[in-house]
Amino acid sequence: MVKQLSSHLPEHPPPESVQLAQGLLSQVNRVLQGKAEAVELAFTCLLAGGHLLIEDVPGVGKTTLGRALARSIGGSFSRIQFTSDLLPADILGVTVFNQATSGFEFRPGPIFANILLADEINRTTPRTQSSLLQAMAEGQVSIDDVTHILPRPFLVIATQNPMEAHGTYPLPENQLDRFMMRLSLGYPELEVERLIMLERRREEPIDRLEAAITIEDLQRMQAAVDQVRVDDSIIDYLLEIVTATRRTARLTMGVSTRGALSLMQASRALAMLQGRAYVVPEDIRRLCLPVMSHRVSPAGMSGGFGAPRGIAEAIIEELLDQVAVPV
Repeated sequence: MVKQLSSHLPEHPPPESVQLAQGLLSQVNRVLQGKAEAVELAFTCLLAGGHLLIEDVPGVGKTTLGRALARSIGGSFSRIQFTSDLLPADILGVTVFNQATSGFEFRPGPIFANILLADEINRTTPRTQSSLLQAMAEGQVSIDDVTHILPRPFLVIATQNPMEAHGTYPLPENQLDRFMMRLSLGYPELEVERLIMLERRREEPIDRLEAAITIEDLQRMQAAVDQVRVDDSIIDYLLEIVTATRRTARLTMGVSTRGALSLMQASRALAMLQGRAYVVPEDIRRLCLPVMSHRVSPAGMSGGFGAPRGIAEAIIEELLDQVAVPV
């Protein structure tokens, strides 16, 4: 039997949070035209406090989406172009000896920002990729036995090319699992692409993009997400889906507990964007593919996580159809 929500729970999240969120989405959609679905999911990830992996071929707007989101929240922003010779110190920073003070001092790297755009993250070596693990999981980095706290909020927006692209390295499984969502933008529709070309003849839209919210606004909105109710029946539904990925013979590795928690938190953020103070089964179903597809390993494929999106998503969709939806 499906449990009823407690009568004292609010029916709607704070209206100012919803209004600010919708204003930000509208602004980013003017820059990244024809990709409203991807923009909403990316901002859902941002509200949920996760990290975002954008995977697609070059030149379809991955970096533009990252820059637009960063500008729209009014926080500090860093961009790192990942290359094969990039070192962990180029990301985290280094401790150097200052002759003027006769002491050692820490010089922070570009990771010390609210938004870090890790551009083409899979073009660097696994050793350098793994330098982001502690930062993504804990919001801090340890260098020379000293722990440095990163700015809050801290969000990694990583872009990567498909694995068949020349000069790419697979992301480690434990790092893939730290990305809340994996999105793909795809090519724009013909009419949208024509409009983009006409507008680019005059100016670059992102150059006139201003902050739609402040860091303080974002923190209040994230706090509002934490107040969104997830009913016991919804949690049971979510866990049935996760368990199905672990039991099917079509997958050698299913979704982790971190993945289940990410799906729950992302569904709370999506519910808030929809103007609700509670999660419904449709929120879970909509987010299963972007949250789970990079966390599973199809049977008969080598390389662990990060299977081609089409294969992983097809299996997850079949599993979704096999799990009863709460009424």
